[in-house]
Amino acid sequence: MKDSNSTVAVLGGGAAGFFGAIACAEANPQLTVYLLEKTGKLLSKVRVSGGGRCNVTHNCPTVTQLVQHYPRGAKQLKEPFRQFGAPETVAWFAKRGVQLKTEPDGRMFPTTDSSETIAQCLLDAARRAGVRILTSTSAERIEPLPGGGFALHLSGATAQVMHVQRLLVATGGLPKSEGYNWLRTLGHGVVEPVPSLFTFNVPESPLKDLMGVSVPLARVVLAGEKLDYEGPLLITHWGISGPAVLKLSAWGARRLHELNYTGTALVNWIPSFTEETLRQWLHTFRADNGRKTVLSNPLFGLPQRLWRSLAELAGVGAETRWSELPAKLQNRLIELLLRMPLAVRGKTTFKEEFVTCGGIPLEEVNMKTMESRLVPGLHFAGEVLDIDGITGGFNFQAAWTTGFLAGQALSRTSVPVVG
Repeated sequence: MKDSNSTVAVLGGGAAGFFGAIACAEANPQLTVYLLEKTGKLLSKVRVSGGGRCNVTHNCPTVTQLVQHYPRGAKQLKEPFRQFGAPETVAWFAKRGVQLKTEPDGRMFPTTDSSETIAQCLLDAARRAGVRILTSTSAERIEPLPGGGFALHLSGATAQVMHVQRLLVATGGLPKSEGYNWLRTLGHGVVEPVPSLFTFNVPESPLKDLMGVSVPLARVVLAGEKLDYEGPLLITHWGISGPAVLKLSAWGARRLHELNYTGTALVNWIPSFTEETLRQWLHTFRADNGRKTVLSNPLFGLPQRLWRSLAELAGVGAETRWSELPAKLQNRLIELLLRMPLAVRGKTTFKEEFVTCGGIPLEEVNMKTMESRLVPGLHFAGEVLDIDGITGGFNFQAAWTTGFLAGQALSRTSVPVVG
């Protein structure tokens, strides 16, 4: 192994770790850059993201647009995003032969629609840059050395003590607080981790039989809380999901944890209406369509099965015509359209993806270099930081940005002159 003054290490074989290792090795080819992954799998989250398509980033050309999508870290990410934001991510992949496309909702994917394209691009870039990848290898202990640098006490496939000048921790978010103890021993605090980006369990849902039915725009409000979000909503066999619920869970991650994931979700199936405008619209509709049966003629573009269920829950009979609908039943239907109550009793992780709210406090990190303010030479990137975004490519963008800036800083490690 080279002199430790010319060696850096990256812990974590995910998006942030790879980006950091590549940025470092490309910027300073004289360094020896090690990437250590404790499992046998590299880039596992990249591979499962976006249903196997990999939602790389979001079409947000300006920093102002981009930071609006981070429940935690928005303010502190402004300067990092100016250095390396979504446009820089697109350009980075394009330079390495991977073109991204933008979907109508702003999400950006590789044109191949395959996450393997992104994973292979990162693996190839790391190989070309000379990054040395060690899998099934973890750092059990990090020992800061008196003269600078670190001794990494490794276990697993590469059990040894590795001496490095700088170190990047990109180990991802951890679900339990004790998972951060090895970083606490270095003097760092930890913002207690809680889940973010999850769906709502509604065991007594009256909509259970509608599994798979979705609406393109609904508003979900948590009763009694200042938490609401609009977006597509999906009915599942366990409750409700879709971007409206996932994004609400991100913004309300800490509060929902305090509530033990129980409460009442009020679903507005037609958020473009207020109660007043809905009543006016129905008044006109009834005058012109009185002979139509309520159940068999869905309104507002709602799926037939959902409309029928809402009408039946309101007490409307199968043959009831609009001209015959009593005011009492219409009022019930209006209430269900605008404020359908669903009793939330727990959460479910979104697919195989897991995002945590919490981690290393940002005030303990220099956001220009991602270097610890407490331990010189120690850097952080990705979800190990107290940063998380909503769905749509924002968590990956934070990983690319923080990884790139950390890697650039790592590359400025001095290399001894021999001779």
